[in-house]
Amino acid sequence: MVLSFPEVRDFVGKSLAERIQHAFPNADRIAGIATAGIAHGVLAADRLNMSYCYVRPEPKKHGLKNQVEGYLEAGDRVVLVEDLISTGKSSLQAAEGVRNEGAEVIGLIALFTYGFESARVRFEAEGIPVITLTNFETLCEVAVAEGYISAEELEHVKRFAESPDTWYNG
Repeated sequence: MVLSFPEVRDFVGKSLAERIQHAFPNADRIAGIATAGIAHGVLAADRLNMSYCYVRPEPKKHGLKNQVEGYLEAGDRVVLVEDLISTGKSSLQAAEGVRNEGAEVIGLIALFTYGFESARVRFEAEGIPVITLTNFETLCEVAVAEGYISAEELEHVKRFAESPDTWYNG
C-alpha cells in the first residue's frame, strides 16, 4: 500500500534514507530484499545517490541462478532494506547471499517489525544491527487511540506478539 500513495511513498523513502545516512554512514551500497524490499530500497538509494542491487532469499532455480541481481563488489559494505520483519528468516537468507558474494552486511533497515524475540536473537547472533521505521507496539497504540481496536481486542492481539507460534484466533 505504501507505494500506491505518493505522499506516503515520499515519506518512507525520505525516512529510510535519513536513517541509513545516520546509522550507516560508511555504506557503499543498498540492497533491497526481494520482493517488497526492492522498491523501498530503490527509494532510499535514489535519495542517497547510492549504488543499488537486490537480493533474493535464495538463488534462482533457472538461468544464471543468481541470488544477487545488480552490481555488487567483494568488500562492499551493504545495508539491506526489507519491508517487514517477522522471524527474520528471509532477511538472514538474503544476508547470507550478500556475504557469499564477498560483501559485508553492515545493517538492515525495515519499515516494520513485529519485534519477535526469536528474530532479535537471530540478528544479534549474525552481528547485523536492525533499524525499523515503526513496530508492532506502536501500531497497537495507534490502533487503540484511533479506535480501530478496543482495549479488549488489544489484549488478544498482544497474545499473538508474545507467542506467534502458539497463538490462535479463538
